[in-house]
Amino acid sequence: MYTIKGKTGEWEIVIGLETHIEVHTHAKLFSGASADYNPSVPANTQVSFIDAAMPGMLPVLNAECVDQAIRFGLAINAEISPRSIFTRKQYFYPDLPSGYQITQPADAPPVVGRGSLTIIGDDGNPKIIQIERAHIEMDAGKNMHDKSPTKSMVDLNRAGVMLLEIVSYLDTKNPNPADYITSPDEAERYLRAIQEIVRATGVSNANMEEGSMRADVNVSVRRAGTKDLGTRCEIKNMVSFKFIKTAIEFEARRQIEIIESGGTVSQDTMRYNQDSGTTSVLRSKENALDYRHFPDPDLLPLIITPEHIERIRKTMSEMPDAKRTRYKSEFGLSEYDAEQLTSDMQTALFFDSVVDGNAARAKISANWILSEASAKVMSAEFLREMIDMILSGDISGKIAKDISEKIIAGDAASPREIMERDGLKQVSDTGAIEKIVDEVIANNPSQVAEYKSGKVALIGFFVGQVMKATGGTVNPAAVNEILKKKLS
Repeated sequence: MYTIKGKTGEWEIVIGLETHIEVHTHAKLFSGASADYNPSVPANTQVSFIDAAMPGMLPVLNAECVDQAIRFGLAINAEISPRSIFTRKQYFYPDLPSGYQITQPADAPPVVGRGSLTIIGDDGNPKIIQIERAHIEMDAGKNMHDKSPTKSMVDLNRAGVMLLEIVSYLDTKNPNPADYITSPDEAERYLRAIQEIVRATGVSNANMEEGSMRADVNVSVRRAGTKDLGTRCEIKNMVSFKFIKTAIEFEARRQIEIIESGGTVSQDTMRYNQDSGTTSVLRSKENALDYRHFPDPDLLPLIITPEHIERIRKTMSEMPDAKRTRYKSEFGLSEYDAEQLTSDMQTALFFDSVVDGNAARAKISANWILSEASAKVMSAEFLREMIDMILSGDISGKIAKDISEKIIAGDAASPREIMERDGLKQVSDTGAIEKIVDEVIANNPSQVAEYKSGKVALIGFFVGQVMKATGGTVNPAAVNEILKKKLS
């Protein structure tokens, strides 16, 4: 259990995360404007009348956005609500032309209800983190304060892009540390798990550096071993795993110092200062009533049928966590290899295509994909053929690297065609190998004497000489076996 030592004893951290994912769709949540928001797009070039809140413009819900939310829900085994509504959350800021954000209320079922994901806890064991909800809402634009010395600018390209807000769950009546996030490291693992899931499902690229994944971090502290929850403070708009961990650590210590000094922690919204690694009060926490939520009169309730959910389920591929489990159980891969292969969905899919269900190919395929840059340049078909040639003894690993280099250089032939054309097939004929071994032994009498006197490591020298004499086209295993017999 992660704790922080204060002046008066040990303290625990209770962490809740509200993760905002900018969802990948062709059009925005309620308009037909392009949702391909990125910093390179010129400001205010992807804005419809709806995004700009022109009078009389009515929102129309984008079905693709709803499907993306459902995909995420299915990936975390969540409840998909058959009926949900949209409300208007009132606040006034320059990057929100309408003066309200269309969202889904906290006191009504969202599109995605209760679900869960698994992380590795601080004790090294799997830990299931409950997700309370994931609801749909529209993003605001972007205020820019560095374009003019006297003015602030507003870019509405991002306004109206769909956000999926994912809220972690905490049972406030029975807060058990085994069920929620208790340390900065666990917070990072949880966020990386969400990032992995939304990338694997195609819901979002979730790049924090681009702002397509952001997190509001709720932090409170309590004395170790107690059940009462402390007053939480929310650190807004965090866009770096490193800074999130630093912010949690600092905010927890800040609260501990206040309590140990006889003060009371107030429920505030905090900002994080990257330069100093500190948090400071942004504003007192608003009461939910200040937002004056009310049902959006222009949007009907969202109805999702079981048949529609099943159609989406059938389009989804295996999730990274399930792949890791399968790679270890079916193929005998190590935890490290399984983790590395599934860290990127394209890599995992490439590995699956190379192995093609044949467990014998798995380990050597994993080694090539993870360690040889040339592996990802070749097609899965070519790499599979080359792996089979290694397994059958037709080529060695060294010859395989030579073949892959030829393919990278532009050789259009297949690995087997290159092997046959360039005479690279390994010699496994025992008689032919024995002749070469005899010559090597005869030409190196002093090394033979040293080997027989106990320097058995010299076997590598003899193997090297045989491989050199044959251009690396003999089977190393067969060479080793013949050398040991003849040198004994």
